Amino acid sequence: MSYVHNIPRRKSRKIYVGNVAVGGDAPVSVQSMTNTETCDVAATVGQIQALERAGADIVRVSVPSMEAAEAFGKIKQQVSVPLVADIHFDYKIALRVAELGVDCLRINPGNIGSDERVRAVVETARDKNIPIRIGVNAGSLEKDLQKKYGEPTPDALVESALRHIDILDKLDFQDFKVSLKASEIFMTVAAYRKLATQIEQPLHLGITEAGGLRSGTVKSAIGLGMLLADGIGDTIRVSLAADPVEEIKVGFDILKSLHIRSKGINLIACPSCSRQKFNVISVVNELEQRLEDITEPLDVAVIGCVVNGPGEAKEVHVGLTGGDPNLLYIDGKPNHKVENAQMVDELERVIRAKVAAKRAADTNN
Repeated sequence: MSYVHNIPRRKSRKIYVGNVAVGGDAPVSVQSMTNTETCDVAATVGQIQALERAGADIVRVSVPSMEAAEAFGKIKQQVSVPLVADIHFDYKIALRVAELGVDCLRINPGNIGSDERVRAVVETARDKNIPIRIGVNAGSLEKDLQKKYGEPTPDALVESALRHIDILDKLDFQDFKVSLKASEIFMTVAAYRKLATQIEQPLHLGITEAGGLRSGTVKSAIGLGMLLADGIGDTIRVSLAADPVEEIKVGFDILKSLHIRSKGINLIACPSCSRQKFNVISVVNELEQRLEDITEPLDVAVIGCVVNGPGEAKEVHVGLTGGDPNLLYIDGKPNHKVENAQMVDELERVIRAKVAAKRAADTNN
């Protein structure tokens, strides 16, 4: 498409989660979290592999016990995507998963006990080049901050984060990222905006406990969209009470809509009305299912009538306009007629041919 708005990005320190760069000039990465029982190695590996197929850059796994830590080690051996271990309170679990090849530790330094325990985790992370993620959540703020502010506020979230950051600063450990999550959009956005001006480290964005698939997608798109449009955010997780694969899909759709990162088909479709010459909704639904495996960026328009159809079709790689007859456009130019009965098959054929040609051109270059 011809009009693209480039968003100036907040400058941040680049860290590495496995082989995935986060921050600096790296693409905004998309991650999710497993919801299987970690000790069920087969189920967790299966879910991680499904997330990989959906395009996940990073996957987080909860590790609540030493038994789960041992399972994590087995899981790590069977997948290639970088894994973050989500750990609360027990520093020994952090030390164990570090030995087993974890790519990032999600552990708050202020919650794991004595200075000696914190130093042990930080020194291990330093020795093994493992970054740390500080994760502040409105639902688990320190008791004294709850008392000070009366309720979760942006300032309370930022103050909590700065406490943990100060511990790492004193140990001269700078390879960390920070999240400040609340389920309330404006609180989350205000907290991130404030912290973004105070540290150089990358920021992990999310609206925590956003809700089910529909409501959580809307809340996440609004909250993350506000921040990303400000140039804030280096990695994102869409928190949905749904299949984690949906989190990856929604995450990429958010980035795609802001022209921050293109992955897969950008499908433009009309909501349909009585002018439509074919069933737009069923065509779009079937196309989405058939084309889920395509990762190359491609703009496709499916418009049911001739009012907006030709205009949209001229701006995309592949466009279909309903009419008498329906007309398929390729690279902005009318190409051939399409009957309703063959419509989805023909669209898929043309789109896959375009993708194949693009892959060949990229290989030759």
